[in-house]
Amino acid sequence: MSPHAPAPYGGGYPDAAGGHDPYAEQGAYAGQGTYAGGQGGYADPGQGTYTDPGPYGAPGQYAAPGRQDPYAPEPAAAEPVRPRPPADEPADEEPEDPKSGRLATAVIFLVPTALAFALILRGIGDRQLWRDEHATWWAATLSIHDLSLLVRSIDVVFTPYYVLMHLWIAIAGDSPTAMRIPGAVAMAASAGLLALLGRRLFTTQVGLLAGLAFAVVPVTTRFGQEIRPYAFAVAAVLLSTLLLARALDRPSFRVWVAYTLSVPLIGWSHLASMAVLGAHLVMILIARRAGDKIVGWAYAAACTLGMCFVIPMAVSGSGQSGQIAWNNPVLKDLIDFPKNLFGTWAVAVPVMALGALGLFFAGRRALPLAVWIVLPPLATYATAAQLHLFLPRYLLFTAPAWVLLAAVAVVRIAGPVAGAKAGTGAAARRGLGWVLVAAAVAGLAFQSLPGIRETRQNALGEPDFRGAAQLIEAGQKKGDGIVFSGVMSERRAMDYELRDDAGRPRDSLMYRTPQELGSFGALECPDAARCLAKADRLWLVSTTLDGQPFSGMPKTTATVIQKSFKVVKTKKLQYLQLVLLERTRAATDDPSKGEDDAAKRKVHT
Repeated sequence: MSPHAPAPYGGGYPDAAGGHDPYAEQGAYAGQGTYAGGQGGYADPGQGTYTDPGPYGAPGQYAAPGRQDPYAPEPAAAEPVRPRPPADEPADEEPEDPKSGRLATAVIFLVPTALAFALILRGIGDRQLWRDEHATWWAATLSIHDLSLLVRSIDVVFTPYYVLMHLWIAIAGDSPTAMRIPGAVAMAASAGLLALLGRRLFTTQVGLLAGLAFAVVPVTTRFGQEIRPYAFAVAAVLLSTLLLARALDRPSFRVWVAYTLSVPLIGWSHLASMAVLGAHLVMILIARRAGDKIVGWAYAAACTLGMCFVIPMAVSGSGQSGQIAWNNPVLKDLIDFPKNLFGTWAVAVPVMALGALGLFFAGRRALPLAVWIVLPPLATYATAAQLHLFLPRYLLFTAPAWVLLAAVAVVRIAGPVAGAKAGTGAAARRGLGWVLVAAAVAGLAFQSLPGIRETRQNALGEPDFRGAAQLIEAGQKKGDGIVFSGVMSERRAMDYELRDDAGRPRDSLMYRTPQELGSFGALECPDAARCLAKADRLWLVSTTLDGQPFSGMPKTTATVIQKSFKVVKTKKLQYLQLVLLERTRAATDDPSKGEDDAAKRKVHT
């Protein structure tokens, strides 16, 4: 009970006017025969004791000795004293007034968010799109009807993301910078959400250090500039975990509703992220063991309702797992997982080493965080032969938990230096603690700089399609055709790079469009001679690894091209060859009779 709140009426005796004794239930200690503060009286041994006022000025009360006053209230039970946290667990923050609390929350969220966004925004449009980003562009620029046909056969689990990007591109356009802004905002917000989560679970210093550290690790910049849903998965996981921690700390119907709504956000961003619910379950079990009997029912209801929006999509996606059947990891992939998760060994080693140490200092938070970082990679690796989900970018949502544990370790190690044992004043100790936080962030940023520079370069192994498009635009003529050789989604990539070129070469070998097939790929012409009859020149975009530009296409097609055309010019680019061919003799077939002539087909742009 707050000492400033009026005590509830708990008894007394009626006065002559029919009222109640105003001194009932207000006594604090018995008088000793002296006049106390002008409120009590002299104690009379034969007539009872008039108690002095309580410690906050409440009036005393009269109690006769040797008999019980029938109107006296029963003594109030003492409020339970909150035990001090164990030595291995950071103490809670001092309570703050609502206004200062809201301001502190805003600052703790915005500082890491601003730093992360500044790092992500620099050079955000410089790096070329790679295969997966081209897929996002293709799907997001389809009509809603064509998109519905696409997701029936592939990528149904990305439907919410594709719809979001469809709406965004309609507003902001499809330049690399414009399409990367939503992911940049989501990843930058993730740094702020991690700071708030660290503050709620531990202390302000832990939270701010975790948020700033996550802002400077290379993967934050890398996937903040990615036109894929992984940044949204990280943000959804952190938001959901923060809401659950809030619901366990200060439960309310509104917070539990917010948590319920956050569960489908996790699944809609990426199904692999649903593994974090294992850590959430551990948090619930710990709360139940501590005596909270309601939290289990609240969590069951929240998860049941939230999963109702995810399960239909997951069931539909289970029949499309063949699209990632190529992902069959081996032991080396598991060994390299830390490097691929954080971008470089120089960052992965210190973060994971400190994170493992942080488990010993995390107290009752250790087990949920351990489940968060260990369960998803082990579960996906063990089921890789069936689900094919063991990929570092699919498990990106585990990186913030590692960073949070590393922050716990740094703050705890700094305790003897900046804590109560330092022997200095409170202001000096607190100031030194923040200096150590800044030093830790600066050290991690220094380790991360090479990785951040690398993330701004083209993805490793990705062909220079932008360079090929520039050469084609500079040398193309009316009536040129374009053909493709390789397995790097050349058609979709060049479709993007030439999207604004009205005089672009026509796709001479496309027989059925991706929209007609409800797929990302087109069906090529079975009669290459007939489909190429109108082309006097061809641009061949080849990404073959053996250096032979025709080896990546069907033999019959390659034979027709080599017989009908001669090589005029070859330009080698990064992981790509651009070959210009000119016709050597006229085609023997009349192309005007072909109903499926590629020149008459409308190509998606």
